[in-house]
Amino acid sequence: MTASIPLLDTPVALIDVPRMQRNIQRMQQRMDTLGVRLRPHIKTSKCLPVIQAQIAAGANGVTVSTLKEAQHCFAAGIQDIFYAVAMAPGKLAQALTLRRQGCRLSILTDSLTAARAIVDFGQQHDERFEVWIEIDCDGHRSGVRVEDDSLVGIARLLDEGGMQLCGVMTHAGSSYELDTPDALQALAEQERNLCVRAAQRIREAGLACPEVSIGSTPTALSAQNLEGVTEVRAGVYVFFDLVMHNVGVCQAGELALSVLTTVIGHQQEKGWIITDAGWMAMSRDRGTQRQSRDFGYGQVCSETGDWIDGALLTSANQEHGIITLTNAEHVDITARFPIGSRLRILPNHACATGAQFPHYLACDATGQVHNWSRLHGW
Repeated sequence: MTASIPLLDTPVALIDVPRMQRNIQRMQQRMDTLGVRLRPHIKTSKCLPVIQAQIAAGANGVTVSTLKEAQHCFAAGIQDIFYAVAMAPGKLAQALTLRRQGCRLSILTDSLTAARAIVDFGQQHDERFEVWIEIDCDGHRSGVRVEDDSLVGIARLLDEGGMQLCGVMTHAGSSYELDTPDALQALAEQERNLCVRAAQRIREAGLACPEVSIGSTPTALSAQNLEGVTEVRAGVYVFFDLVMHNVGVCQAGELALSVLTTVIGHQQEKGWIITDAGWMAMSRDRGTQRQSRDFGYGQVCSETGDWIDGALLTSANQEHGIITLTNAEHVDITARFPIGSRLRILPNHACATGAQFPHYLACDATGQVHNWSRLHGW
């Protein structure tokens, strides 16, 4: 299904396909150069045409954040799937069903308690689950500290319980807080070093630990050396966003996701341009608020995607977005942004904004727009 952009109802999520393809090639070529497998995290797009483009470029397997994503990918013929969220015992039956259907689904744990639940369930159902152990490399979220005694304990419990230890994984989420090449390179090396050390500790205990998996878009694009690493699980690189722009790993011309919106009103005395893209379209994510440059709810661009300096979506109600200009007192906003005109808003967080929509409109190099479905739910 195709349509021209002026005929689209708004708000709608747009993918600039040429930009997306260049982003995919950039990450794939970097991983090829560094000699590691790329297993992209598909939680950013949750969209089969996007995932298929990543695989066509050379990605090997996928990373998912929900078992529904795993089911969706497996139904499309993707077999090697890593569910990279600590496994809740109540979801083991769902994971078992996928594996019994032929999906090579691997799962994650970061505690002895959760590992014991996996072992007990696996033994009860005669299933040898493939399991990763999550490592905490930066105190950002979850995982086992490298020197924690429970690291080897979890590995031994899984092994003695008849499960298969895939390896160790980590995610340097604190990279989103950085904005210089030196700091990013240092964290990328910390991420690599700690995850490799974790694997070495398990091997020194006489246990197999074949894989070392790391991943965040900033560290993947900043790492100078990935010795000892077998795979990288970056995700947001496929679209990029304003947070990544602030981190410094992408340029404005590489942001591939935007929200097309219509101007529906003005408050000239306040300098407001009112649009039909509120937080229901953009999400509540204000990730750039904690960074050196705050983009409000999004950077405003022309309908054709040209960045409008000083124009931000600074406030958002449920279905109303308010755009302000840094030089509003010198601009006749009703003339420059007439009612019915269209604008694009670049999001703070591509994953969060994409999640507001059931589908994307993908704009290809010819100007045609294709309807790409997006997965929802868990």
